[in-house]
Amino acid sequence: MQPPSRRTFLALGLLLTGGALTACTDSPHRDPGSPAGDHNRPDPDEPVRRRALDATDALLAAYDALLPQAPQLQPLREDVARHRAALDTATPAPTPSPGTGTSGTGTGTGTPGASGTPGASASTTAPAVPTTAALASLERQTAQARLADLGAASPPLARLLASVSAAGVLHAVALGDAAPAAAAAPAPSASASTSASTGASASAAGTTAPFQDALGAEHATVYGYGVVGARVTDDGQRTAARTSLAAHQARRDAWQRLLAGAGATPGPAAAGYQLPFPVTDAASAGRLAAHLETRLATVYADLVAAVPTPQRPLAADALRESALRARQWGAAPTAFPGLADTPAGTSTPTP
Repeated sequence: MQPPSRRTFLALGLLLTGGALTACTDSPHRDPGSPAGDHNRPDPDEPVRRRALDATDALLAAYDALLPQAPQLQPLREDVARHRAALDTATPAPTPSPGTGTSGTGTGTGTPGASGTPGASASTTAPAVPTTAALASLERQTAQARLADLGAASPPLARLLASVSAAGVLHAVALGDAAPAAAAAPAPSASASTSASTGASASAAGTTAPFQDALGAEHATVYGYGVVGARVTDDGQRTAARTSLAAHQARRDAWQRLLAGAGATPGPAAAGYQLPFPVTDAASAGRLAAHLETRLATVYADLVAAVPTPQRPLAADALRESALRARQWGAAPTAFPGLADTPAGTSTPTP
């Protein structure tokens, strides 16, 4: 997969003064090097994909059990069905026969339909009706479990897993979970990045370009939040802008430390950036913040696939945080945070 080096600033909608960059986006789950139509080669991602599908089946079963009492959760259930369709590239989920409901116990023997329409599980396998709080906890736990497989997945599947994990975090928040996910890995510390024997710096040593791009994206975002902070008027928005700015400054500094520890010179911020649209008041400032976070999530989804496996959790954490802040700033919901393209076999999410 091509690193995001040529699309960082364009993806953010903040262009370097005096020039622009081109963009391209790969399919999130196309296995590189696999000849078209080669169905005989074993799928090296099968164990990871199977675990992801089993976890998704369990989520779908829980939603189906709760939906009769909470029909407002249908959009979240539809997102999970889209996740299943994207993850199940080898054996698409069959359409339930007329008169039969969907079933899924997380064992892999029952396959919920991927259409987004809930079905009634068979009475012999129907799970106990969960509470909304229990469903939120299941979303959170499932999101965290997906990150545990990042190192075992191919780059395209790792990118998809990170996106689906971020979606699970957003679902948990929507369901009322106040602490949706723990960090997959700590941010690079000064001591970690200055030691050549440390995993973070050593594994980044040969692949600094993707981190340079991430750093450039954070430079652009810090600039953008300077504009946001100058235009918002509400005390709550001011606080959110300050908090977001501080978070991006910390992430920028973390990438600088990692690059320095790998023996590279961190790229500097540009002298100026062009905004994607005029920002003249609090409303347009809020839209800019949502835009920045949404596009930055795309940068970090690409970073998951571009860096060595020990570094994937760092990129996945950054993706999750940007997805959460995008939601906070009113970005339109999506089933696949950070993926500019819709995975094949799934319907386009409806904002």
